Amino acid sequence: MALSDLQIQTLARDAVQRAAAGDFAGAEPLLAQVAEARPNSGQALHLLGQARLKLGRIAEAREPLERAAKFLPKEVAAQVNLAGCLSLLGDHTAALAALDRAHQLKPGDAAVAHNKGRALEAMGRLDEAEQAYNEALSIDHRLMPSLSARANLLATRGDWMGALTDLEMALTNRPNDPQLRLRRGDLLLRQGDWLRGLSDYEARLELSGERYTPDLPRWQGEPLTGRLLIYPEQADIESDAALRDTLMLARGVDGVVQCAPRLSDWLDMPTVRRGAALDEFTAAAPLRSLPYLLGWTLDALPSPGPLRATTQASTRVGWFTDRTPPDGVEIERRPEQVAACCLVVGDDVWPIHLAARLGLPTILLLPAGADLLWGPQPGAPPWYRSVEILAAGDAASLAARLASTSRS
Repeated sequence: MALSDLQIQTLARDAVQRAAAGDFAGAEPLLAQVAEARPNSGQALHLLGQARLKLGRIAEAREPLERAAKFLPKEVAAQVNLAGCLSLLGDHTAALAALDRAHQLKPGDAAVAHNKGRALEAMGRLDEAEQAYNEALSIDHRLMPSLSARANLLATRGDWMGALTDLEMALTNRPNDPQLRLRRGDLLLRQGDWLRGLSDYEARLELSGERYTPDLPRWQGEPLTGRLLIYPEQADIESDAALRDTLMLARGVDGVVQCAPRLSDWLDMPTVRRGAALDEFTAAAPLRSLPYLLGWTLDALPSPGPLRATTQASTRVGWFTDRTPPDGVEIERRPEQVAACCLVVGDDVWPIHLAARLGLPTILLLPAGADLLWGPQPGAPPWYRSVEILAAGDAASLAARLASTSRS
């Protein structure tokens, strides 16, 4: 049964009121009825698409938004919302076309220029993306999304100073924004600037996420009358990240390390399992906060300390990477047998840190964007004396290094 004009007007009014109140779930079926009754109404289709976007029904939003853009060819918002939907669906080429139409309708709009930058960046057209962000910032030099996005692009290219400048500008608007502070800390630490970077890196603890925190006061470096608990902040204490953080960072402090059972027999220091009673402890600190709390520098890191194990002479090579091992080499893949290897090769995984703490010759294959705590130095890292860092894709250097080992 066809709806009367009065019924359509009533439905539209109720839908708009619900949407204005944030009740998009209630507004969407009403807008769907209006769009069905008035299939050529660009405004109804536009509102329906927006409601579905708000509800996270991205694929269903596409059809009404595409129709709305056709019926409202001179409305910038219709083109921009369609572009946003298409970007979420991964159709960045179509999104860019919609944004070009929006730019023609409203040249000099910072938001349109920024969104063009996002689409171009997703398509891998990074030079054009940077130009679009530059245009957006020439219109509004404090536009947060463009400052943030351009900082990412510049950092990817190795333009650390340019990236930091953008982040500093963004932080003048939001000085306490933990995401921005964390990103600035990341950039500084990757350059080896621990003096400035470590305090920003602590902003990670302000962000929501799956992180373990014991029910104890957080230690801030003050003298304690009781025992200090140091712990990996990963929710899964058996994860590779938690195991490697424990081996890398449990050093230079008089504390009890909370660790996975598989590490407690290796570490030559007091340990406690997660889930055990913590009544005897006065405060706690995450392992990744120790460099900040204790004032570590890459030039003067505390010794990692010994493990409860001794190395054994053998010809086996520990192999902890997906790369194909060379022919004719006896490979060992079991972490518990690391101490019986003459050389250990692998990615940034916990058996590599185990080998390093044992003082075994170790080749670490680090990709671009590796853990920022490694710092910028090539060759021998400051964390372990026996480790040599190679770029993850440097197959020639790895082959030469293995060949020299086999000859010796």
